[in-house]
Amino acid sequence: MVVTVEVHDNPDEQRYEAVVDGELAGFAAYSTQPGLIVFVHTEVKDGFEGHGVGSILIRDALDDARRRGFEVLPFCPFVNSFIAEHREFVDLVPGSRRQEFGL
Repeated sequence: MVVTVEVHDNPDEQRYEAVVDGELAGFAAYSTQPGLIVFVHTEVKDGFEGHGVGSILIRDALDDARRRGFEVLPFCPFVNSFIAEHREFVDLVPGSRRQEFGL
């Protein structure tokens, strides 16, 4: 199954949302402080798991955080493991906090 995933920020809900064929497929919840985004939970709905939806969602969310000049705290285990596997995003986590997240 090949899916096209659209990712957008929904600041009213404080989450990035992944949409497939007009249906909410998953989200990454966050909170923000000036210059900082804290990812707290990621969820991919049944039926969309195993198709890369979560990875596309997090990659797009981290790319957006970089564009916006945010530092990232990956308290969500999925976001943290994504950053650990995709080292090009480690620089988003403040150097003083990387050890805390095993990065």
